Amino acid sequence: MIKTTLSSISHQILGLSTVSQWNHAIREAVNQAQFQNALFFFHQMMQKGLQPNHLTFPIIAKACGKLNNICYSKIIHSQIIKSPFSSDVYVQTATVDMYIKCNHLNIAHQVFDKMPKRDIASWNVLLLGFAQSGVVDQVMPLFKQMRVERIQPDSVTVIGISQSIRNREDVWLMKAIHSFGIQIGVEEDVSVSNTWVSSYSKLRDLPSAEKIFHGINSSFITIISWNCLISGFAYFKKSLKAISLYKNMLFEGFKPDLSTNLNLLSSIDRNESLIYGKLIHCHGIKMGFDSNISIKNTLISMYSKLGDLNTARHIFDSIKDKTCVSWTAMIGGYAEKGNLDESLTLFHSMEATGVKPDLVTILNIISGCGETGSLEIGRWVENYANLNKLKTNLMVLNALIDMYAKCGSIKEAHEIFSSMQERTIVSWTSMISGFALNGEFQESLMHFSRMLELGIKPNHITFLSVLQACNHGGYVKKGWEIYDLMTKVYKIDPGLDHYSCMIDLLGRSGMLNEALDLIQKMPMNPDVGIWSSLLSACKIYKNVEIGELAACNLFKMEPQAAAPYVEMANIYASVFNWNGVIEIRRLMKKNQVIKSPGQSVVQLNGKSYKFTVEDQFHPKGSVIYEVLDSLGLQLKDEFDLSYLQDVLS
Repeated sequence: MIKTTLSSISHQILGLSTVSQWNHAIREAVNQAQFQNALFFFHQMMQKGLQPNHLTFPIIAKACGKLNNICYSKIIHSQIIKSPFSSDVYVQTATVDMYIKCNHLNIAHQVFDKMPKRDIASWNVLLLGFAQSGVVDQVMPLFKQMRVERIQPDSVTVIGISQSIRNREDVWLMKAIHSFGIQIGVEEDVSVSNTWVSSYSKLRDLPSAEKIFHGINSSFITIISWNCLISGFAYFKKSLKAISLYKNMLFEGFKPDLSTNLNLLSSIDRNESLIYGKLIHCHGIKMGFDSNISIKNTLISMYSKLGDLNTARHIFDSIKDKTCVSWTAMIGGYAEKGNLDESLTLFHSMEATGVKPDLVTILNIISGCGETGSLEIGRWVENYANLNKLKTNLMVLNALIDMYAKCGSIKEAHEIFSSMQERTIVSWTSMISGFALNGEFQESLMHFSRMLELGIKPNHITFLSVLQACNHGGYVKKGWEIYDLMTKVYKIDPGLDHYSCMIDLLGRSGMLNEALDLIQKMPMNPDVGIWSSLLSACKIYKNVEIGELAACNLFKMEPQAAAPYVEMANIYASVFNWNGVIEIRRLMKKNQVIKSPGQSVVQLNGKSYKFTVEDQFHPKGSVIYEVLDSLGLQLKDEFDLSYLQDVLS
């Protein structure tokens, strides 16, 4: 095979006598993704004493960029400097692009700054490079400098700026760039429209994304346009909207591609959407996507999220050459559903097969520890991450803060937070949420104030965490202040979670009419969480009238969920309305409502054991109940002693 390849290369370079012929050979190698061959041809050309020209260097620079090899890139750059074309704008632009492709943005910027002449292509290469590399803080200053030098932006410029903005969560800036694009006349370019659809989607402004999509000329719209909007719905788990758009796409005669199928599958995350997930799965098989490893990994993730771990495991087991992503998807599936034992078993199997766990694998295990309250295993994972040099990663540190907080060890969470050299909005939000979760509401609010003093801009999740602190602390006035700060100062539209938190806060404080008034002013339909919060408050304050309204809505939304029936029955019982209690029981029987027993999880020697009320099936059940009875007696004695001291004092 090697001899054949060498023979083929030797045959290709025979008879090449001019720079133009060598350029053609190098270009063909690059076009066929044979980048090493392109470098070999360049070397041979130089050996023959032929000097590269202004067309040679951009081609070979592209090959170096594709190889992502900084050593080769510097060698080519040195050849350019020694050549007569060191000031050629075309060659210099290709050099900037080469360093960007090699992820050396500083060198790229230095080359750009030394260019004696720069055209729109030069500016676009650097601007787009920073945008696509995630260095968004450099994009707008570059754009302003470009305008100062009177370089007229084009569609590529607008695409680069739009891509950078979607990482800054600044929808108003996006609207400004959108207006600027219309002003310079690039809105008719379908690539620009596709970028705007994608950017608005990422910025949570789906109505604007839809408006732009529907404004694209039907003769210019492509499968990429459809995928951009479907991806937006998928990003925010709007599965029904994504599926509806998919149906329209098929009706319009567009053939879905791999990206379409991946986006649709990733949008499915609710149990009621399982049937749609299976239909998309079947259609993917029909289209021939089922053999693709990315599709299989996404299917594992989808079925895991929907609670169908058996199907997820069946797909996982069917993969012959499992990648790290395959293992991680299945490990994450078990961890998310609280089956940490199986998750860890797979984790050890993954290592045994020689596949090295990556950052996402570790993050999934840490998350699983937080969800199950597995503090000791969480500490083991932290040590594992430290030994494998992953603990310094910002995402791992943030995940550890969250995990320790959820496991009740707020001290360890704060130790990690305090030791961090760099803190992002995620770090602060995790700490604020952690304090709120562990009952330290003043600490939560104090850290929020400190964050604002440092100039860190809170996002919608940060505000939710602070509202939860106000809620559980009973700080109604402070809650309204935070709510106003979010909506009026930071211009963040409240989501259902924010409304649910505010309604719970008002309800717990006995302000039921105010809570109901807020529900009626919501710009979206209340969900189960909001009506449930109101119903729970009605139970505390024995408010039958508002309770009936909340319960009625819950009965319609989830006719077989036991909780609202039980809550309403308790409200009727609290005011001695026994006819109401009887009516609720009749309604439960009619709707075939069955109350599932509560479960407790106990960890012993790294294994989790689940118990229901009066569960006698554990092999050591008798010993467990003896210990529980003993603990119960001790608690009773402590309570009696405390009560006696209070009476005597």
